[in-house]
Amino acid sequence: MPKVTYTRVDGSQETLDVPAGTSVMQAAVSNGIDEIVAECGGNLMCATCHVYVERAHPAVLPEMQADEDAMLECVESERRENSRLSCQLVLPDDVEEVVVRLPESQL
Repeated sequence: MPKVTYTRVDGSQETLDVPAGTSVMQAAVSNGIDEIVAECGGNLMCATCHVYVERAHPAVLPEMQADEDAMLECVESERRENSRLSCQLVLPDDVEEVVVRLPESQL
């Protein structure tokens, strides 16, 4: 089962076992990670599930599509090279661990 580690702004971390086929956003919302707002419920319409992917083999995560790229222009915190919308990061069977850093603000 994949593991996702969420690193907060203060440096504290929470690691979750996440079933394959679940998005990084779904896992956060289901487990009370408040820094992931997910106003649109994972429908790629709000950019309030922004994360910075700190560690993951690039081949195991889905490639960024044009819609996600466009929505990342609307994020509250700085967009970086490793910015992704966590609703678009659905974990496949073969991923062992993903580490994401949570931004200072989503709204």
